Amino acid sequence: MNLLYTYWKKKNNLRAKIFTQFVKRYFKHFGTHSYLFPPIMALKGLNKIEIGNHVSFGSNLQLTVWDDGCIIIGDGCKIREYCHITAKNRIVIGQNLLTGTNVLITDNSHGAFVREQLNIHPAERPIVSKGAVTIGNNVWLGNNVCVMPGVTIGDGVIVGANSVVTHDIPAYSMAVGIPAKIVKQLCD
Repeated sequence: MNLLYTYWKKKNNLRAKIFTQFVKRYFKHFGTHSYLFPPIMALKGLNKIEIGNHVSFGSNLQLTVWDDGCIIIGDGCKIREYCHITAKNRIVIGQNLLTGTNVLITDNSHGAFVREQLNIHPAERPIVSKGAVTIGNNVWLGNNVCVMPGVTIGDGVIVGANSVVTHDIPAYSMAVGIPAKIVKQLCD
């Protein structure tokens, strides 16, 4: 069984290296020893995305930048399968972010909550940003976490699985729930 896993891992790593070599030239910056694991669900606005060194993205990733937005991802981040990072404004992720699977980090939404736009198909509504997102260093986002627009998450934060972050979370805190609330915090 261990031999089969080793073969599978080497095969996937080779696919990631080949795929990454093909697409990295379209990014504004793509650091050394960083990899995208195929298949990929969506890549848009790559010339506005900066990726640090030693960053890995799991399969079925969605990275989208709209209009004048940008995404900056620091060194050493591990972003797992089925994650979606989308910016119309600005998303800045510090070093060593670790995510679970199916994480959403967004600074935008499809339209505003006004009657004129609610009568339009959601995919045809204008993309609007409610504020930039900043995530500090050494942050851990559990499975199915949603980080919503206008949020700042401090260094060393842990966000529990299935949480929705709608407000800032100070450094060295643990937050859980919908909306995410701080349940533990270390003092300086």
